Amino acid sequence: MQTEFEHKHEIDYPRPQFVRNDWINLNGKWNFVFDDADKGEYLSFFNEFPTENTEITVPFTYETELSGIYDEKLHENVWYERTFNIGDIEKRTIVHFEGSDYITKIWVNGRFVGIHRGGYERFSFDITNYVVSGENKITVKVSDYIDCEQPRGKQRWGQDSYGCWYIQTTGIWKTVWIERVNNNIYIDSVKMTPDLKNMKIDCEVNFTGNFSSSRYFISSFVDFDSAPVNSVYMPITKKHMVFSIDVSNTEIAKFGVKEWSPANPNLYDIRFEISDNENIIDTVYSYFGMRSIEISGNQILLNGRPIYQKLILDQGYWKESHLTPPSEEAIIKDVDMIISMGYNGVRKHQKIEDERFLYWADVKGLFVWSEMAATYKFSDNAVSNFIEEWIDIVKQNYNHPSIITWTPFNESWGISAIKNNDMQKAFTESIYYLTKAFDSMRPVISNDGWEHTHSDIVTLHDYESSGKEFAKRYMELKNEILNNEYFGNEYRGAFADGYKYNGQPVIISEFGGIAIDNNSEGWGYGDKAKSEREFFNRFEQITDAIKSLPYVCGYCYTQLTDVQQEVNGLLTEERKCKVDINKIRNINDK
Repeated sequence: MQTEFEHKHEIDYPRPQFVRNDWINLNGKWNFVFDDADKGEYLSFFNEFPTENTEITVPFTYETELSGIYDEKLHENVWYERTFNIGDIEKRTIVHFEGSDYITKIWVNGRFVGIHRGGYERFSFDITNYVVSGENKITVKVSDYIDCEQPRGKQRWGQDSYGCWYIQTTGIWKTVWIERVNNNIYIDSVKMTPDLKNMKIDCEVNFTGNFSSSRYFISSFVDFDSAPVNSVYMPITKKHMVFSIDVSNTEIAKFGVKEWSPANPNLYDIRFEISDNENIIDTVYSYFGMRSIEISGNQILLNGRPIYQKLILDQGYWKESHLTPPSEEAIIKDVDMIISMGYNGVRKHQKIEDERFLYWADVKGLFVWSEMAATYKFSDNAVSNFIEEWIDIVKQNYNHPSIITWTPFNESWGISAIKNNDMQKAFTESIYYLTKAFDSMRPVISNDGWEHTHSDIVTLHDYESSGKEFAKRYMELKNEILNNEYFGNEYRGAFADGYKYNGQPVIISEFGGIAIDNNSEGWGYGDKAKSEREFFNRFEQITDAIKSLPYVCGYCYTQLTDVQQEVNGLLTEERKCKVDINKIRNINDK
């Protein structure tokens, strides 16, 4: 199926859920300097950039090969500068950063624009009053620290990598781009909630600009496979407007609506327009999937039917570019590879992925668990940093039908005393309810792996290498495990003190992690398999053991690719298959 939206999608367009035609990609060569003494602001680098500088290829960080610098040492302060051209200054000009880690300051033509704190979410500044027609200069300072109070995910907080923590990511690591919008009024954001039961899409539209008069109108047009479905038209009366669009159409779907699922990833196109009765002055292209996700007893239901989730853990690292995808083609290749191995979903581990990955997951039909990058210290600062960034991420990625689970915490990282610490328990509960306040439809996992507080799904991590022992443990000790009475083999309790199992779905959300011994350094879980045959014996037995558990409704295998010193991927860092992918699929499909 090729939809109207897909005609609008450009390779490397950074925000495929909210498309405008008038944009400028600022990726590419920038001037770049380290500022280890942190004197750049005092010396006014934003007015006169140092003549002794080098080039960096944005959006790749200086630690990566594709940046052109490839320096893995920590530099806490880095500066970027480049020029860009715009024509008509009658339009508003907005600069977007898809991701910059961690404190980012921006100047345009030597004038300070603003500051942003956070590493994983998109942020934007209106620079209309700072630009001129023709050539303009943008200067960026980014400061990043070995700080366990800031969300850092798998980025190391020491001078050397160790365990499952890797080389840090400093500075701009996702696309930087310019967007031009109408000077008087434009659509700032749209929140779309599918109501499958009532066959409608609920829209909440936010506007920026002059909306006080009744001269502007909002129109919304829904299509499916280029066939018109429905439209609405109304005057814009306030900054925030809420309306619904009926999408039932028996000419398009026998039962009225085309559902989204991995087997049939149907997407509706939607176009939003602002007009003044004479001219269209703003157009945004988007899409949505009609699907429901809910908990019913110990089952997770997609579109009202139980689903068995076969996930693979993916940390989203590349050898030559670390957290930054080297290209959109590389993203597509990863999604295709995951599906070809018989997995129907991916747990994006400790990373908020490039939104183009989510687009292709929507298009190709791949479940996504969206997981926040952890802090590694509990403090007032860590709580504030986490909350501010997490809710922005939930808002940013809410419209993607592929995301079916929010996972704010993992393995008690950053909340290490949660078992019996009331403040840390309260923190995870507050994040659970805060997430639910914005998104009532998706399940939220309070602390993936163990020591859950209030959680819609009970997830357990277990790297037992013997399928026989795994099956025995979870069959014979089911009640002890779920009632928080089992702590053997360094196993941590399923719940924090004061919480108990209430019949939720159970998923084994980390297991396996089998490395193959190829006489190289690096580690996996348990002993390395000495051959591909030994690997498949373990892989099949442990996967079959999980499938044999009648109360478990899914699993997540560790992991898709090797990552630096962690070599337990099904693929190498270069995305070469280490084992027969067809055998992986056959085992998953059994």
